[in-house]
Amino acid sequence: MNIKKIGTLKTDFPTKFGLPRQSGISENIKAKLIFEPEFRDESCIRGLEGFNYVWVIWGFSECEGRYQKTVRPPRLGGNKRMGVFATRSPFRPNSLALSCLKLEKIEIDKSLGPVLHFSGADMMDNTPVYDIKPYVPHADLKTDAIGGFADSVAEYKLNVTIPQHLKSTLSEAKLNELIDALREDPRPAYIENDERVYGFYFDKYEIKFTVQGKSLTVTEIIPNGK
Repeated sequence: MNIKKIGTLKTDFPTKFGLPRQSGISENIKAKLIFEPEFRDESCIRGLEGFNYVWVIWGFSECEGRYQKTVRPPRLGGNKRMGVFATRSPFRPNSLALSCLKLEKIEIDKSLGPVLHFSGADMMDNTPVYDIKPYVPHADLKTDAIGGFADSVAEYKLNVTIPQHLKSTLSEAKLNELIDALREDPRPAYIENDERVYGFYFDKYEIKFTVQGKSLTVTEIIPNGK
């Protein structure tokens, strides 16, 4: 089967580092879907305004061709292996991902047609999208669902500190988005080094931080770092 890209997601994360590892982590983390010219027609989304969550089928564009039978989930310390089909790892046979995002609004742009605005995103900037489907609560919500090994680390968060003089670099919305991403601990799970300075790109900035125990401190926010 050949699949066709229907659009591209735009986010504040130009690289994988710093991305939330699951969708729905925070409504502060935004994305918008720009449709391909073929689908810039309001008739394609007729009725979608009646839903506030959608399933987004997208591609791990940075991991194509890197399939692995077993992977090391980062929340298990990066050392214990699980089967790829028991995880949400990007190293899959078909490099496809599925995320449930909140549909915040539908914008009708004069040149781009319908633009869908989401929150709770976990994708890189310029991620390809292959399909969207409405989330239907009576069918999709499973109150008896068991989360396997993921349940044991569901509450894991870091305490984030950003000095006041750095906070003023960002708007309130961008600051909240950054804090929520950092709380999820973007470091590679196999690295434990309290002295190391980590960095990643966010929006138009380079963010640098250190971690000691469960405390993360932002040390620099560099404009135009990218």
